[in-house]
Amino acid sequence: MPSQLWPYISPGIPDEFFEHLPGIPFSQREVRLLLISQLRLKPDSVLWDIGAGTGTIPVEVGLLCPKAKIIAVERDEEVANLIKRNCDRFEVNNVEVIEGNAPECLHDLQVSPDRVCIEGGRPIQDILQAVWHYLPSSGRVVATAANLEGLYAISQSFSQLRAINIEVVQSAVNRLETRGFSQTFAAVDPIFILSGEKLD
Repeated sequence: MPSQLWPYISPGIPDEFFEHLPGIPFSQREVRLLLISQLRLKPDSVLWDIGAGTGTIPVEVGLLCPKAKIIAVERDEEVANLIKRNCDRFEVNNVEVIEGNAPECLHDLQVSPDRVCIEGGRPIQDILQAVWHYLPSSGRVVATAANLEGLYAISQSFSQLRAINIEVVQSAVNRLETRGFSQTFAAVDPIFILSGEKLD
């Protein structure tokens, strides 16, 4: 359902609409759109967003799928409160914010997911192994990597878990910006987006 701040049914909220904190991960709009498309959400999906950072994905998904249940996992109290504030800004009420370290805190979550988004977390392989246990057959995981090491770790984990329908996308986005008296294109930080599904 649209909010007063974003009265549209399409995703793609401008970055500046979100409150954010210096140094806290922030999925920029174009990357967010790619990530959401890879999730292949259903109207009533249960999404775990692990390493939710600023909360851009929970907000976008919450607006896009008002009957869905989104659980945002974030280890830092200040950042968890930031997610709550962003949900309040956009009048999103189907997001539950859990403060805790993944993968240890995942066994405390009350509802199992059919979609998982992993945007952070240093022990990425441990997190993937843990969430795979909770996924149903045909459940889907989407994970991001900002460097070659992360790309390799996620790829290796998908292979070990026998994930199917694996896709890898690297974003390459440029935005027009005004600098002084001229306009130039500036690159949005590229990121790898990997997705895969559980066979059984």
